[in-house]
Amino acid sequence: MALIECSACKKRISSLAKSCQFCGVSQGEESEGTQKIRQINRASQLQTHSFIALTLFIAGVMIWFWGGEAAEGTRLYIGGACFVFGFIGYLITRIRIILNRRGKV
Repeated sequence: MALIECSACKKRISSLAKSCQFCGVSQGEESEGTQKIRQINRASQLQTHSFIALTLFIAGVMIWFWGGEAAEGTRLYIGGACFVFGFIGYLITRIRIILNRRGKV
């Protein structure tokens, strides 16, 4: 007997089990429920990525304009990098969320 990973919920179960004790999916079968669980998990993960990118974007704006004036020197580069990476990351993540909802990812 060995522990294997459930194809639906990714939890460890016995290799002798006929179905997963956590999600109830039979081993070796890829059902519609399994696909739905996978899509929900992916959507949750993408929402987390979106939140992190948006936080990075806001941090970049705050660093840039901290103290009421435009940044200079090191603060300019750090704020600009956070701003750009956060903005681009947010846009890419939003596109991935749309594609996930359409079922293309």
